Amino acid sequence: MTFRTTPRVLATATAALLALTGVAACSTDTTSGGDPERVDVVAGFYPLQFLAERIGGDAVTVTNLARPGAEPHDLELNPRQVGQIIDAELIIFLDGFQPAVDTAIEQNGGDRAFDVAAVEPLLDATAGGHDHDHGDEHDHDDEHADEVSDGAKDPHVWLDPTRLATIGDKLAERLGAVDPDHADEYTQRAATLRTELEQLDTEFTEGLKTCQRREIVVSHTAFGYLTQRYQLEQIGITGLSPEDEPSPQRLAAVTEEAREHGATTIFFETLVSPKVAETIAREVGAQTAVLDPLEGLSTGNSGEDYLSVMRTNLQTLRTALSCS
Repeated sequence: MTFRTTPRVLATATAALLALTGVAACSTDTTSGGDPERVDVVAGFYPLQFLAERIGGDAVTVTNLARPGAEPHDLELNPRQVGQIIDAELIIFLDGFQPAVDTAIEQNGGDRAFDVAAVEPLLDATAGGHDHDHGDEHDHDDEHADEVSDGAKDPHVWLDPTRLATIGDKLAERLGAVDPDHADEYTQRAATLRTELEQLDTEFTEGLKTCQRREIVVSHTAFGYLTQRYQLEQIGITGLSPEDEPSPQRLAAVTEEAREHGATTIFFETLVSPKVAETIAREVGAQTAVLDPLEGLSTGNSGEDYLSVMRTNLQTLRTALSCS
């Protein structure tokens, strides 16, 4: 699986190797949940934590490696976190999304690792992106495709609730293999969660069925699964990485397309600076709003979870797209 390699990615992987050197031979119970009555589960980032907690219930202790308010892509593991990976009975991750986690799992994960990308095949990075069927706008599309393709895959699979439900079903199977005494409970909780996610899917389908516009201008192309599922079209200011700086040409192209489609809202994310989105919004006379890719919960949102944030996203989209 291919994601873009950057100096930050290389530094993160190096940090993980250094951390492994310090703890591989001296892991103790203090680095994990330490409860012999529960399965110790480590999740790479928030949506995987959500799945593990909902499906595992009281039978599991879940540790999220990515702290609230931080970009999970940029995670650098400290020795304690590497120790948690070493001691975990199940490690839930998405291969290629967090290089430091990938490195630690490669060194010490063994058969305890559960890669959610192996459950639901990932879309190509351009699959949910901007794609017109008319006119000379193909020139802009081709330019943007070059920015986000190069064999990269879009990791944001959790933004399609139906795909997340399928991952949940498989996670229940893995938990049942680790802890056979509670296998039926894991299966039942996964079925309950599937029902909730299918209800969420229905709300999105109905809520976005009739809208004046179907194009969303977003700070980076994290919403391919959502736009594919609900017949929307994302116009990304940058590609897969929210840290990429858009070229002046790309900014001009997005501004032109935002005007063309009558965009009233330019979306930015909770964990990324809104400055570029605000610049385009000023140019086209639009407002800005948060569309959350749910890579992690922002700080101060202790009462929120995947379902509530997705419903907030739905209401934000309905307002921005003038849906009836």
